This record gives sequence, structure tokens and C-alpha cells, in this order.
Amino acid sequence: MPTANIDDILSQLEGIIAESIRTNDRMGYFAALYYKVTASVKAGIAKGQFENGLRMERLDVIFASRYLDALNGWKNGQPITESWRVAFEAAKSSSLLVLQDLLLGINAHINLDLGIAAVEVTDGQLEGIHNDFDSINTIISSLTYQVLNDIDRISPLLSLLGLHASNQASILIQFSIDNARDGAWCFAELLATKKGADYNDCIAQRDKTVAQLANELAKPTGFIRFTIWIIHLFEWKTPSKIIKVLHEATKKKIVVGA
Repeated sequence: MPTANIDDILSQLEGIIAESIRTNDRMGYFAALYYKVTASVKAGIAKGQFENGLRMERLDVIFASRYLDALNGWKNGQPITESWRVAFEAAKSSSLLVLQDLLLGINAHINLDLGIAAVEVTDGQLEGIHNDFDSINTIISSLTYQVLNDIDRISPLLSLLGLHASNQASILIQFSIDNARDGAWCFAELLATKKGADYNDCIAQRDKTVAQLANELAKPTGFIRFTIWIIHLFEWKTPSKIIKVLHEATKKKIVVGA
């Protein structure tokens, strides 16, 4: 049944989170973060913080549905975008940091899905949506950095990656959420000019590029690989316990980006 509104999205995310806790599945990490994002968008709409609340809800539903549809497709063995395939495949590995799982989801969702959702909600007429487009990115950005603080006790040596340094120079977040936002908007502008087969080809090419970035994120090399190994030694190892912490922090602290 098609998703109708943000409450439907939140309900589906709750289901994913609960199932992931029950089955000890790392898939619940990104779902917990995304619940936080979606709840913040809902709160922002209620407070009138977007230029067009009704359009923002439609954008959020289309945007979130791309993640939910990809996850359902993955579970059912159906074709999905390569960006999400890399993220979901990586989530099966116990050697990845919680942070890597979260960033892989963000990578696929912002760098690929958001531009597509913006074009779909406006029928390719992007004028007027740029501010609200930036607003949803601001929410994702602010909440992601909150989650970095939330997982300090889950991953006590995370600071070895330089995540709390002023220049945010870690290779793991080199794609930068701000840069991802700008890239997503440029992609939306390009996609809006395409029709038919060219439209699908544009998405496929973008997916290929984003998936390449995902592979680099999932399988870093050199010194960063060794650093991740050290951090992983001291990181919590039980997904259900980690998901509970992420989701509890989510439900206690919903902050809408300005």
C-alpha cells in the first residue's frame, strides 16, 4: 500500500527498528537515525518552519519511500539501486563501525534519493523549492552530528578519526554533508532537464558515482583502515543494544534545524 503521509513513514520506521532489535540486525542503525530526521521534519511542518508545509510533507514521503522501497526490495531479492545495495550489503558485516553504516545510508539517501525526490515532487519545476530542499539537509546534518555525540559511549575511541576536530577532516566524512547537499541540488537541476530514457540514464549514472563513493567508505585503505580496526576493538558489538541507544536518544531529543 502506498505511503500516504509522514505518520505512515514513522510507523514503518518503528517497525524496522523493532524488527532489527528482535533479530539483532544492523539495518536498524540507519532506521533509528532516519526516524529522528523524519520526526524532526514533522515537527518543523507543525511549527511552520518551511516555506510550503504541504509540499515538504510530500517531499519527505517521496524521499523516505525511496529508502523504504529499497530496503523492501533488498529483503525480497528485487533489483535496487547500487548505492543502496552497497549500503545494505555492508550492514551485514560485523567489521564496520556503526558510523560507517550510518554514513553509507546518508550517502545513498542524500547523494542519490534526495535529488530524485525533489524532481518528482515538483514535476521538474524546481524553482521555489531550493530553500526547503536546503532545510531538510540542515536537519539531516544537525541530527547526524548529534548522533556522533550519542554514539560516543557506543564507540569510545571514535575521536581517533578526528571527528570532533574543528576541520572535520576525517576521511570517513570527507564527502561532507554540506557538499553532498550541494551535489544533490546540482543533480536535481540536471535530472529536471531529462525526459524518458535520458531521465533513467541520468539516474543510473549518478547511482554509479554514488556507489563508488560508498565502496570507498565501506572499504577504506591505508592508515584509516588500521585506525578503524583499533576503534572497532572497543566498540559495542551487539546491534540490538546499539539500536536501542540510538532510538532512545532519538525519541528524547528531536531538534529541528534552523
